[in-house]
Amino acid sequence: MLVTELLKAIVLGIVEGITEWLPISSTGHMILVEQFIQLNASPLFKEMFFVVIQLGAIMAVVILYFHKLNPFSPQKSATEKQETMAIWYKVIVGVLPAAVLGLLFDDWLNDNFYNYQTVAVMLILYGVLFIVIENRNQGRPSRINDIKDLTYKTAFLIGVFQVLSLIPGT
Repeated sequence: MLVTELLKAIVLGIVEGITEWLPISSTGHMILVEQFIQLNASPLFKEMFFVVIQLGAIMAVVILYFHKLNPFSPQKSATEKQETMAIWYKVIVGVLPAAVLGLLFDDWLNDNFYNYQTVAVMLILYGVLFIVIENRNQGRPSRINDIKDLTYKTAFLIGVFQVLSLIPGT
């Protein structure tokens, strides 16, 4: 691997490391950056590279929040363990819609949406949409202030809307 390719990979890693923590599309930003720097690799390698680099960011989150996410921690009381398991059940319910559709349509989504044009349009569209929603809801109290307020129905509805996140840039 040439030094320039290594530097490109580092740039993509930095982009992923920053954008994964923000409420923006890390995949979308990596696709845009890759379009500019042109990583010299096969499409299959690029796809695997994007997956592996995102796993690194996800592992950082898991390590940072391990104590909070671990329902089997000996330092937790029985009530805390039960509350943590309730969070996991809600996460599973919320993940199901996107997981099922993502697995069923993965190749089709990659072929049709993983390009810089789609990402650019979706980033602009969702950026405007979020501004409109924020302005519309400004001053309104939030309905969910704690994870305990989140019902399984709401978790599932969040999961249904998470299906949109299968399109990069959303």
